[in-house]
Order: sequence, then C-alpha cells, then structure tokens
Amino acid sequence: MTPYVLVVEDEDALATLLHYNLDKEGYRVGVAGDGEEALIMANERAPDLVILDWMLPKVSGIEVCRRLRGRAETRNVPIIMLTARGEETDRIRGLDTGADDYVVKPFSMVELTARVRAVLRRIRPGLADDRITVGDIVIDRVAHRVKRGGKEIHLGPTEFRLLDYLMQHPGRVFSREQLLDAVWGSDVYVEARTVDVHIGRLRKALNGTADGDPIRTVRSAGYSLDLDAA
Repeated sequence: MTPYVLVVEDEDALATLLHYNLDKEGYRVGVAGDGEEALIMANERAPDLVILDWMLPKVSGIEVCRRLRGRAETRNVPIIMLTARGEETDRIRGLDTGADDYVVKPFSMVELTARVRAVLRRIRPGLADDRITVGDIVIDRVAHRVKRGGKEIHLGPTEFRLLDYLMQHPGRVFSREQLLDAVWGSDVYVEARTVDVHIGRLRKALNGTADGDPIRTVRSAGYSLDLDAA
C-alpha cells in the first residue's frame, strides 16, 4: 500500500516543494496550511506519516503533535518536525512532545526524503519499500544490492540512486534536469551531461547480465526505464 504523507506547512512555496518531491518519491500527499486544518484532515483520514512545521497559524505545531498523540487513531503515526528552531532545548521539547525526528530549516529535499524513508522503515516497516521489482530487475535498498535475472549487479552509489528513482516510476520519461534534481538534489550544481555519463554506466552494468536494454532514450526528452522495450 502506498504511504499517505500529510504535510503541514504554512509557507506556500515550501509546501508546494514538499508536495512535489514527496509525490516524485511515490507517496500520496495531503497538504494543510495551518494546525486546525491539519487536525481536521488527520481526523478524516489517518496519515501514515506527518511532516509538521513548528510555527503554524491557529494551532501550533507542538499542539498539533500533542493532539495527534492523544488520539487513538493517530497515536502511533510517525511525525517529523520541520522548523527553523535549532536550539537544543527546542529539539528536546519537540521530541518530548512526541515527534519521531527533527529537521532544521534550511534543509535539502534529498535529506528529508531519506529521513521519511528511515522513519517509516524504523517505525512502520510494513510501509517502507525496501525492495522494488520491475520486470527482471530487483533492487534492495537495505542491503544496497541489485539483481537482474537472478544475477547480482554491482553499481556505484550514484548509479544505484539513479536506478532506484527510475524503478519507482517505470515507463515515465524524465529529462536530465529532473533526474539531476531527484538524484543529486536541487541544491547541488552538476552539469546536465553528467546524467548521460551515469546512464551509460548503469546501462553497461544492467546489460552485462541479460539481453535487452531496459533504459530507453527519448530524443530531446530524456530517459525512462522501460522493460517492455528491452
């Protein structure tokens, strides 16, 4: 089952960015702009994880966290606090209120999505997709291993992340810029042509154990993982 993540953030630009990146990771995403709306949404549909801003209008993030922990339906829902507060006393207060993790602004989306996966894996392991299978390719995130047709494939860390992302969206075409943002992060400057180099390495590794190229190049558009074309 696809995990449902509730984002509670009153800054529209950041809320939009969080929604976009979590959606790219394959999660179902709901967004609340204040603490009151968050409690209503959580009551209507219990989330699998909450990303909760500390400073919110109407009802504070700390109070939202406290109320969620007080409800039987949301008592065990993982909560990641998101805030500009970086003092140790504030972090302790957030964790003591019931938060499972604490991310201080500014942060990278790569780090946040990794935290989301880690919290789900630790607290609700049934919702963490540690293994993904597409066609004859299997990727194991925990063991950091890849197999194709039952044969193990050795990948570098960048090729592993690239394959992981493509396997989350089989058949979908991504531009170089989209892959750069997803795999390297939007806060890191890397030449777009770098994607071509790593796609080439990934292709070589995947095609060395089986017939057919699972990575499709779409001229002037980008790349996709397409086992039907392999």
